[in-house]
Amino acid sequence: MDSKKLTKDKFGGFIDLLSKQKLYVPQMAGETLRFAPVDSKDEVNLVFSNTAVPPKSVLFPQTETLYEYEAGGTEMIIPEGPEEKVLLGVRPCDARALTIVDKLFSWDIDDPYYLKKREATTIIGLACQEPGINCFCTSVGGGPASTEGLDLLLTDLGEGYLLQPLTEKGEKLCQDAGELLVDAAGEDNQAADKVHQEAAEKIVRNINVDGIPQKLEDLWESPLWKKVSDACLGCGACTFLCPTCHCFDIQDEMEGFEGRRCRVWDSCMFKEYTLHTSGHNPRPTRRERTRNRVNHKYSYFVKNFGTIACVGCGRCINNCPVNIDILDILSQVVKEAL
Repeated sequence: MDSKKLTKDKFGGFIDLLSKQKLYVPQMAGETLRFAPVDSKDEVNLVFSNTAVPPKSVLFPQTETLYEYEAGGTEMIIPEGPEEKVLLGVRPCDARALTIVDKLFSWDIDDPYYLKKREATTIIGLACQEPGINCFCTSVGGGPASTEGLDLLLTDLGEGYLLQPLTEKGEKLCQDAGELLVDAAGEDNQAADKVHQEAAEKIVRNINVDGIPQKLEDLWESPLWKKVSDACLGCGACTFLCPTCHCFDIQDEMEGFEGRRCRVWDSCMFKEYTLHTSGHNPRPTRRERTRNRVNHKYSYFVKNFGTIACVGCGRCINNCPVNIDILDILSQVVKEAL
């Protein structure tokens, strides 16, 4: 399907169309920008850089009930299937991140909780125009207008949006929008290309990742890991806010005779994550945990799935309370391996 154009005076009608399903857009929750359900059109504002909490949290919630039960009973009460939803305003890096999470949750055993939500969700992206100071998506295979993981890509042209349908879901949305949209002219597509190119040129940080997976294998006992982890507080912010991290714990919660089994986000940066019942911990210090985090993103995931598990969003850099910088670490990996 060819590109379409939506003028901003008809944006409200487009929101009405999307709201026929459960619509999520970036909104402030306290002091945190994250994707949340829309209650009114006034909550829809696409003027933002990126959310602090990635949209992954809608498909893989921080706390999720797997089933409920009663003490002494044999019946499991499984939540109903997911409702149809739309995520509007997803940045290309976060959409790419979902394709990475997809690989894990459909690996050796399909995860029905995640995959059913994924199938029931339409992802509408918003091309970046003002990348953040620590964005480096172009270094890891992405870009300000990357289309991986998206059903529809919007580009802000000032007076309207260029809509690029990418999947059957995206095409259906454009068809359903009917007279709200017009066919994009050649100059509209050219204007969008210019926006994309200018945004890519604004990305100031980069790293050459060629050979890094192999170099990491030779640095297992390097003093580098002690040096880069000395400042780490073990707070887990880098993993909790990462759009590709997927570690979780399973817990049972009881209140009276009623209980539920749920899964909650976990972090490989926590000491308890690898603590054995025997008391042994194969990653006893932050040195081992930092080494694991970097190797997982840039080595182990590459071996298992053929792609780096990092999309260059910069969240781990922006939100680290002690300014640990993944690009600085990777630069040191390259130097150490020379």
